[in-house]
Amino acid sequence: MTASLVLLAVLMAAVTYPSRAIPMLVPGVDRWPPFAIRYLQLMGPAVLASLAAANVAVVTAPDGGRAVTLGVDAIGVVVCVVVTRWRGNLLLGLACAIAVVAAWRAFASG
Repeated sequence: MTASLVLLAVLMAAVTYPSRAIPMLVPGVDRWPPFAIRYLQLMGPAVLASLAAANVAVVTAPDGGRAVTLGVDAIGVVVCVVVTRWRGNLLLGLACAIAVVAAWRAFASG
């Protein structure tokens, strides 16, 4: 792990924490309009989806430019989205995605 990845994780936590903390810090949030509550509920998954898309689809090409490629990581993201939507459980979706990618890599290398 590089220092830039740790810095990115800290930065993302600082950026997304206020929207996640609003329901705990603001009294009467249950009386807010439904669209505002729904927006706050979807903030976390939206950030996760954008990070996943950027990390699995955009890679640095050998000439120093950027290229879009789809591989087993993209399959893992799709598995995570499908299982999470089907079962309503993000942890289960992540576990299934990790299992699919790990199995793919184990069979591909051996």
